[in-house]
Amino acid sequence: MTVEQNVLQQHSQKHQQTLLNQLREVTGTTDIQLLQQALQVSNGDLGDAVAFLTEKNVKVPQHEEDTYYQTAQIGNDRYISVGSQADTSIIDLTGDDKDDLQRAIALSLEESNRAFRETGITDEEQAISRVLEASIAENKASLKRTHTEVWTDSPNPHDRKRIDNCPVGLKNVGNTCWFSAVIQSLFNLLEFQRLVLHYSPPTYTTDLPRNQKERRNLPFMRELRRLFSLMVGSKRKYVDPSKAVEILKEAFKSNDSQQQDVSEFTHKLLDWLEDAFQMKADEERDGEKPKNPMVELFYGRFLAVGVHEGKKFENIETFGQYPLQVNGFKDLHECLEAAMVEGEIESLHSENCAKSGQEHWFTELPPVLTFELSRFEFNQALGRPEKIHNKLEFPQMLYMDRYMDKNREITRLKREEIRRLKEHLTLLQQRLERYLSYGSGPKRFPLADVLQYALEFASSKPVCASPIEDIDTTAPPGGTTSSLTTSNATEQGSASSTDSSATPPLQQRSVVHKPFTQSRIPPDLPMHPAPRHITEDELRVLEGCLHRWRTEVEKDTRDLQESIARIYRTIEVMYTDKSMSQVPYRLHAVLVHEGQANAGHYWAYIFNHHQRRWMKYNDISVTKSSWEELVRDSFGGYRNASAYCLMYINSNKPFLIEEEYDKETGQMLTGLDKLPSDLKDYVKEDNQQFEKEIAEWDFQQARKAQQKQLATVASLGAVEEASPLTAAVPALLHDPEYMEQPSPTDDLQDLNKCTEDAISKASEHEAKGPEAIFDSVMLSPTMHGIVMAIDKTKNIYDRYGPEAAFFKAIRIEYTRLMRLAQEDTAPENDYRLKHAIVYFIHNQAPKKILERTLLEQFASRNLCFDERYKDITTVARIKLELIKPSEVNMEEYEIWHQDYRSFRETTIYFMIGLELFQKKSYVEALMYLIFAYQYNKELLSKGQYRGHDENLLSHYRRECLLKLNEHAAGLFESGDDQEVNNGLSIMNELVVPCLPLLLIDELEEKDVVAVEDMRNRWCSYLGQEMEANLQEKLTDFLPKLLDCSTEIKTFRDPPKLPSYSTNELYERFKKVMLSLSRTPADGR
Repeated sequence: MTVEQNVLQQHSQKHQQTLLNQLREVTGTTDIQLLQQALQVSNGDLGDAVAFLTEKNVKVPQHEEDTYYQTAQIGNDRYISVGSQADTSIIDLTGDDKDDLQRAIALSLEESNRAFRETGITDEEQAISRVLEASIAENKASLKRTHTEVWTDSPNPHDRKRIDNCPVGLKNVGNTCWFSAVIQSLFNLLEFQRLVLHYSPPTYTTDLPRNQKERRNLPFMRELRRLFSLMVGSKRKYVDPSKAVEILKEAFKSNDSQQQDVSEFTHKLLDWLEDAFQMKADEERDGEKPKNPMVELFYGRFLAVGVHEGKKFENIETFGQYPLQVNGFKDLHECLEAAMVEGEIESLHSENCAKSGQEHWFTELPPVLTFELSRFEFNQALGRPEKIHNKLEFPQMLYMDRYMDKNREITRLKREEIRRLKEHLTLLQQRLERYLSYGSGPKRFPLADVLQYALEFASSKPVCASPIEDIDTTAPPGGTTSSLTTSNATEQGSASSTDSSATPPLQQRSVVHKPFTQSRIPPDLPMHPAPRHITEDELRVLEGCLHRWRTEVEKDTRDLQESIARIYRTIEVMYTDKSMSQVPYRLHAVLVHEGQANAGHYWAYIFNHHQRRWMKYNDISVTKSSWEELVRDSFGGYRNASAYCLMYINSNKPFLIEEEYDKETGQMLTGLDKLPSDLKDYVKEDNQQFEKEIAEWDFQQARKAQQKQLATVASLGAVEEASPLTAAVPALLHDPEYMEQPSPTDDLQDLNKCTEDAISKASEHEAKGPEAIFDSVMLSPTMHGIVMAIDKTKNIYDRYGPEAAFFKAIRIEYTRLMRLAQEDTAPENDYRLKHAIVYFIHNQAPKKILERTLLEQFASRNLCFDERYKDITTVARIKLELIKPSEVNMEEYEIWHQDYRSFRETTIYFMIGLELFQKKSYVEALMYLIFAYQYNKELLSKGQYRGHDENLLSHYRRECLLKLNEHAAGLFESGDDQEVNNGLSIMNELVVPCLPLLLIDELEEKDVVAVEDMRNRWCSYLGQEMEANLQEKLTDFLPKLLDCSTEIKTFRDPPKLPSYSTNELYERFKKVMLSLSRTPADGR
């Protein structure tokens, strides 16, 4: 075997192992013999090998499918039959016939090289593509699914909640990714979005529809408006487009398991929109021909000029989506150039030529320019369509000037120049190829290298003998035998002298040199072949010639390469002059298809023009992306994913992507403010339903957590020593008649029965402390205390029943709350935030208010997790029902609880204001601190402990105003018009309206001093030199600042407060107050 044959055999084995690995990955089959048999009968074709394994009923593990591919039925004509005819064409690589091996390798390499030259795709990449295609076909043929793939909603609504202003996704309701990709691309065209949202049907359509279009298009427009409104203002992460999709699917007359073509759907959608807007335009026409906004937005015109059978013609044609062929082109401009010229274009410029051909020239381009990339072609041999995976590049900025009719003559000249340059380029490339691939045989080498090799051969040290004459066939080369013999003889001699009775010497082995498997080259062989006879004169002449020729060849090669590069640069910049950069179109959206011709998945990349970044819209998932990711998924050439539709927008028409602003305030409209009143109500209703769903979920989860917690508490409840029944009645609760009055007989009978059952069950449980459960489940402080109190009544419950246990538990809880109220704690540990009863005790609320509040807490139905808790809460509810109206003033009761709610709200205002103040967000902090002080003052007017420390709130309100005044003055001093206006706006809108609040109570001397400091700061500018416009603005502003009136002018509404649980509020307020203690404030 030659060296070349050895290398080729190794390559074949490596390639065969690669195919085995790929086949194992695709089919899941681990039987190596079966995989080798499949590759053998399929002649190394992976697709046919998959078919063979399928026909042999190979058992493939059924993994849960996680792709987007459709699983429709396909025919079996995709696979070749494996039989006697196929066997005759198989080259057996397992035998000893080396000719078969060489022929197979040569054919494989020849086919691979030819495919790589034609497509730029290696044979391995093509094999992978074929395997993927075969795998999809196999899935379709074997799985035979009857249901379409539909996204299933997470049961947890929080998983479906929209985060901030993240774009809203669209739910896949059954092979509708095509719908999502197109709709999202159009929705993100803000002008299109506005047109749809503000569409109103013609007035005459309120009656019965008159024709098919009205029966179809108007309901679709209604559902599309609703869908767009939800995409604008919904609180959901994604919304359901089912109603709009169903109307469209009826028009396609297809079953649910068939995926729609994006181009077909987009055509249908634009047609329906055009019809709907045309109905409205016809109704509003005023003598002139009505304009259809859909036509104005998406449709353009081109001029077709050419010759047909020797006759010239010119036609104006309208287009919407412009189709482009992909096969055979490397970038978008090549596609456009081919689409704009058809046939023999020479006939357009000659008078007497009878050939046919035509050119297209755009006369009017639409604001939204959409290109359809034709990536599918019908395979006649297989009888089915196939996808074209060729790579096609496209730019982010596309200049359309060269295709415009107004530039027809310039473009023709440039095209002619490019054609001439390409002809010259082809000639230069052919000449360069002769230098780089020199020779007449199957193997070719660069000519410079050939000359260098000849020079190295000539310069090698001559040898006098033939390369085979000096090799002794009976001994290894390099004297190995002699040295080995000497060494062995020495060793044997030594052994003989030591031990005369040793065994006879071992027979010497003949060492054979293996030139093709032994890596070390014998030292006496020359490294390279060399001439046997050459004189010095001959060598000198030959070296001179070879040096000169090599230098000449290298210079010619370099000149050719530089000329080729120059031509490439010239072609690239042919259309970059300013006159050809007047019609810019920016890439807005790319619709991507992944899969094969008859199955796959769509998604879209859409450019967010305000955030200046790409976003990926994949059904319900909307994520940030990048141009690099888009290129990887859209250009094609390797993966099964590639761009299918490109949407460009005119950069000279910013209205396409401009936000809408309020005409009165000038503020940008966002969320529900962008919607008409009818859609606003629709979205609000949907948001309320979603919030209700979240509330129900939270309630159910809290209920489950509470039940789990209470179950654990009951199982781990501590044993308390039995106490007499009389000790279970707290002194606080002795007076009221409804507490002393026994419970009704019927209820007691039920309770007694439940008690007996509970006693029998209680003995089965081990007594442990309930504290362990609170480490894993967060309870409100009130519920925590009640659970602990009831847990301590287990023995009382077992001995004396639920009513006695109830009195015991209520006494324990009241005693605990009284102790908390009497503690002298730091401001950050405010137990009033944890317990309403502590707040009531601090403020000396009537005893009956405390009793009823405590009863209501014990009567909570959330405590009913086992019989003991149920019985005790039932006693509490019975006691509540026994309360007479004359015993507890409910109006007074509500006032106390309203005061407590006001106390919590005041705390939240103050807490958020302090947090913002510490972050130096003084503008946002001011309103929170202002309202916190005002509400706190109202509470303190009713009692000393109704609110927080007034001096503390007054200090931070004052400090915030001083910080804002300082910031505004600094902006005014900058002299910049924008900053000056911002500074005066802060003073007029925030600071000045708050000054009367500081002056209204003259008892607070520090507030009066602060007001004077602010006024003095601005009055100090009066004696300074400044520009006239600044002087004028200062003159207008100072009277407002110096107004000594204490009249409270109209103030803005208080900020909307977030909701906090009791634990959250307590911990967050504690954290803020602790941070204040580290940085003491005067006046605290």
